[in-house]
Amino acid sequence: MIKIFGHTAPDTDATASALIWAWYLNEIAKKPAQAYVLGEPNTEAAFVLERWGFKRPDILTGINAGDQVVIVDTNNPAELPEGINDADIGQIIDHHALIGGLSTKKPVNITIRPVAATATVMYSIMRAPALEQMPDAIKGLILSCIISDTLEFRSPTTTPRDKEVAERMAKDLGIDIAEYAAEMFAAKSDISHFTDAELLRLDSKKYEVDGTKFRVSVLETTRPATVLERKESLIETMAKVAAEDDLDQVLLFIIDILNEEATLLVPNDLVKTVAEKSFGCTVDGDSVVLPGIVSRKKQIIPNLKA
Repeated sequence: MIKIFGHTAPDTDATASALIWAWYLNEIAKKPAQAYVLGEPNTEAAFVLERWGFKRPDILTGINAGDQVVIVDTNNPAELPEGINDADIGQIIDHHALIGGLSTKKPVNITIRPVAATATVMYSIMRAPALEQMPDAIKGLILSCIISDTLEFRSPTTTPRDKEVAERMAKDLGIDIAEYAAEMFAAKSDISHFTDAELLRLDSKKYEVDGTKFRVSVLETTRPATVLERKESLIETMAKVAAEDDLDQVLLFIIDILNEEATLLVPNDLVKTVAEKSFGCTVDGDSVVLPGIVSRKKQIIPNLKA
């Protein structure tokens, strides 16, 4: 049985892409496969699964030497289970920059393309009869991944191919993209049942800049005020999470989807320096608004300076 999974802190693209490729392998390639997640999916991903009739994939608790695996939506060993290099990696499908560090037992099929969503890559490499036999539920997952990772085409990561595939899926399904995106983003904005520590880890990636180790966290929401109401407690929790995760600092960017801007919480002088060096802003207080910043992959991480 081939195990398919994405990165830790699973979002919509990591969760749904594993399900999309499991369908492809099982139904088209006739290879037994099962989708997994590496943690509890976020609220938007949970909404998408329910909307299209899927149960949450099982949480993968470990990898055994020789396990057959397909990795989706990442190629970063730091975001994958311990022992991943002992597995039999058969395929990697991704849309992120090549990190390095994965070791394979044999030549593998690797597809990494500069688009906004892994689901876009998957649709693009499928051929007939997959495209002809694709059920509505899988089309719904593909559409959801693209809407999520492009923030309904607002993100600078969006490519014409992402938009083309999303519009094709929406047309086939008879769905209005704006209306469906609003439902997805409303689900993503519901953070009421998360602790502060869970929020800081919910959608985050570890990243090192000049020897300084960060957890770069983003919260994409249509209701940033709801997050900012918890600003004081979030700032207090940052130091605890950094210590527990053996990091120097947590950076929290609250992405306002509708106004296309980010608010960075500034708990100390280190983050103030990072903000001013990285984004050319002036920080006065415990937060700073960064107009036009919505993408961790393309606008935040590439610009980080410690």
